[in-house]
Amino acid sequence: MKFCNVKTVSPLVAADAGLKPFASTLEKRRQRSILKELELRDGAQLLAERCNNHLYYGLHFTGNSWIFREKAPNARQVFLYGDFSYWKIEERFALHPIGNGDWELELPREFLRHGMLYKLWMVWQDGADERLPSYVRRVVQDPDSKIFSAQVWMPESDYCWQNPAPPKPAVPLVYEAHVGMATEDARVGSYLEFAENVLPRVKALGYNILQLMAVQEHPYYGSFGYQVANFYAPSFRFGTPEELKCLIDRAHGLGIRVILDIVHSHSVANEREGLSRFDGSSTLYFHCGARGQHPVWDSRCFNYGKNDTLMFLLSNLKYWQTEFHFDGFRFDGVTSMCYIDHGIGVDFLEYRQYFDHNVDEEALTYLYLANLVVHQVDKEAITIAEDVSGMPGLACSIKQGGIGFDYRMSMGVADFWQKTVKEIPDEQWHVGDMFFRLTDHRNEEKVISYVESHDQAMVGDQTLIFRLIGAKMYQLMSVFTPDIEVDRGLALHKLITFCTAGLCDGGFLNFMGNEFGHPEWIDFPREGNGWSYHYARRQWSLADNETLKYKYLNAFHQAMAKALMASDVLIQPAIPLVRDIANQILAFQRGNNMLVFNFHPDSSVQDFPIYCPSGKYKISLNSDNPLFGGFGHIDETTEYFSLNGVLKVYLPPRTAILLTLID
Repeated sequence: MKFCNVKTVSPLVAADAGLKPFASTLEKRRQRSILKELELRDGAQLLAERCNNHLYYGLHFTGNSWIFREKAPNARQVFLYGDFSYWKIEERFALHPIGNGDWELELPREFLRHGMLYKLWMVWQDGADERLPSYVRRVVQDPDSKIFSAQVWMPESDYCWQNPAPPKPAVPLVYEAHVGMATEDARVGSYLEFAENVLPRVKALGYNILQLMAVQEHPYYGSFGYQVANFYAPSFRFGTPEELKCLIDRAHGLGIRVILDIVHSHSVANEREGLSRFDGSSTLYFHCGARGQHPVWDSRCFNYGKNDTLMFLLSNLKYWQTEFHFDGFRFDGVTSMCYIDHGIGVDFLEYRQYFDHNVDEEALTYLYLANLVVHQVDKEAITIAEDVSGMPGLACSIKQGGIGFDYRMSMGVADFWQKTVKEIPDEQWHVGDMFFRLTDHRNEEKVISYVESHDQAMVGDQTLIFRLIGAKMYQLMSVFTPDIEVDRGLALHKLITFCTAGLCDGGFLNFMGNEFGHPEWIDFPREGNGWSYHYARRQWSLADNETLKYKYLNAFHQAMAKALMASDVLIQPAIPLVRDIANQILAFQRGNNMLVFNFHPDSSVQDFPIYCPSGKYKISLNSDNPLFGGFGHIDETTEYFSLNGVLKVYLPPRTAILLTLID
């Protein structure tokens, strides 16, 4: 493979002097991706036009017969068997090799019916075993034996879509959700229940993006959906494929776009349910030896240098977009993909770490191609990278010389808040450090900021509200029971959330239930807890109960989203105005708005001067409002005037206000 010399500096390098020593490496990286795109595109106008493996492989009904195809180059024989053969392996159901490692079988239409179960019997040189097809679209589990089988899925009519996707929002407010644990009952929830009961909450809160976890089929429910076995099958636990489409359709009707939390960073090690040793070889889609085994996740690592792997994954993206109308993806485990050592235990402190022998260049090529395909299928799609390493150019457009993600998860923000709340007394919180940490990211990228995602709520950890209030959440959350520690927790929860959202440079994310301070962690059914669903649910009734203080946080969250989006606050850059360390006052400007925070635990400030554009301001949001559990110390009817560029405000302790220029 030949690479041309660097003749012009890419905008990515031009914007960051630290990248100049690595300009040639970045150019080789870009050209490697372009050459691979041309190879896979094979004359087509767009790469996305070639990503149709899902239309070729797997089980398809032609109108007169059934065609089944599978890729298994290491297999000696492949059989289809199931209900139609009384689970006997028969020669008449043997697939025939058709070249390029592909196998095919055609069956008369009467042999298969909707709902029938089937599997593959795979024979290789030194063994044989059952397998689920690699492109299977429907997998179910027997409730008694717990065995998984593929299922023929051909309902009488196709789903009829009712609503087009709403426009791509300028600022994504992302509501991260897990359908199965979205019910208050101790059981697995469904797609339709989520559409009926949770979507209205998402809409009322002001979120414009729904991010769905655990949709790709996974054999172990407790993996939170991150140990995927069947990449093309929506999880049977939550309902049918048509019911998932209904959920997405209803979200679109409410003005909410839906993105899939997709797992292309690894695959479950299970062989009978997944892709591992699919045709007797361990290298069909994965690396061989130690590199093919993830040392922490106990899973298989994809070989992104193989075209079969690339087309499997790229077609998977197109499939979810075209078949289910997903509006984009949050790519899980991107750091693990980018580095051969998966970034485990690594502090990324030097630029050379992004360009040395530890970088998986083939994985970066895949991510480049993935972003290309997703945006070719839907120009308004959004892609988010879950990366903690800060890989330069990851969330930079392809035209600018980057990998092409629209956003990167700002994972350091949540880590900052966890460490701050856990280790530092709030009277010592440093607002200067706070501003820096909440705005610290590469200049070329937009990020999705968050206080806590599902990661911070897992068993063994604590949610933000539980860290702030502790066991008092169980006794003192009644509105009729005053408590100074609960008041502190509620106030800081509001300030932390508001400050993080107010300083986001891209978008903001919240995991379902955290908007009202869901009190408990997440623990999926497992042997260690007696297979209980008690913690794998969301207690929505807490937010709806007028006698409990959870309603205050929920109301504030709703008002916050409305205020931040109403005047396009988050469209404008955040300009620091005040970082008063002694008084713990933080103020910054975003367009015609000022966000002012007093983090001090007991000190009020009177006539505190803020240097800002002249004019008349009004309060658009006040965390001390009694509707939000505050004490009503601020008169919200007061108009504030900036005379000669100075505005003076009154700020009670642990209070935040949003001031909007109105004249």
